[in-house]
Amino acid sequence: MSTTALLVDDARSLVARMRGRSVLVVGDLMIDEWIWGTVSRISPEAPVPVVAVSNHSFTLGGAGNVANNLRALDARVSFAGAVGADDFAAQVRRLLREEEIDDAGVFTLADRPTTRKTRIVAHNQQVVRADWESAQPMAASDRARIAAFVRERAAKSDAVILSDYAKGLFSRDLVEAALLCPIVIADPKPANLDLFAGVTCVAPNVQEAAHATGVAIGDEASLDEAGARLLARMNCRYVVITRGEHGMSLFGRDGRRLDVPSVARTVFDVSGAGDTAVAVLALALAAATPIEQAVQLANFAAGAVVEKLGTATASGDEILELVAHDR
Repeated sequence: MSTTALLVDDARSLVARMRGRSVLVVGDLMIDEWIWGTVSRISPEAPVPVVAVSNHSFTLGGAGNVANNLRALDARVSFAGAVGADDFAAQVRRLLREEEIDDAGVFTLADRPTTRKTRIVAHNQQVVRADWESAQPMAASDRARIAAFVRERAAKSDAVILSDYAKGLFSRDLVEAALLCPIVIADPKPANLDLFAGVTCVAPNVQEAAHATGVAIGDEASLDEAGARLLARMNCRYVVITRGEHGMSLFGRDGRRLDVPSVARTVFDVSGAGDTAVAVLALALAAATPIEQAVQLANFAAGAVVEKLGTATASGDEILELVAHDR
């Protein structure tokens, strides 16, 4: 077990090298609908707050947030996934194109809705969330179309990110198509873990790692055991476990372990921090960065994001400012 420091000059050079890298994101694409307002009374119809709406907006969610984080760091991004044959699909494509994300691999499927999560937020507090989605496996023909696109693009990409939210997209054929790229980072749900064997790195959070391995992670010994089990089961080069307020832990096939403490100054919202970490890990490795530095930079990026409300991204300047503050 070891810790080390990422120097400001090293971080600045690394962020510069990451710009312009080509990354393919394969994953469950969602649209996040935000309804913002205030509460001043309780409904006479039921014991629930009445939200007076002041704003209504849409953002990319799920694997779309990974793509947004890559674009915030000036990567060239293409996307492979699916939307439904509905009005929200047009919103998704508009948001992708506004961020200059190539949506040629986003396929329209008639038998499922565009995944949408509607959140009502009052006084910076989420009141309720409603989900429209299907988690059923996609038809074999649809998976084949997406896999063919991934096979063609992965071979031309500097890195591939597999972002799994368990909405029925992933199959072993799709993962094998992605493995044509030498750097593949996966963020799988525990139920789908075995689909992702052979990738460069898997990056679960601590709850997912515990679920996937059957190890109750409560101390250093159990964390070591979970990391070792994941490495053996996944046949991957690295495992990075994100641990919230405890930072991140890297486990390598060569026996190395690196613990990186959390650097967040304040925590407003942890949603999306894992997406940020995965995006930075992939970009850093694509820029031929040693894994230790890649994990440290990902940790700073996640620290910058949790200081914001809602799913967010971290720019290069924001990451470097946090690195400088941590000295």
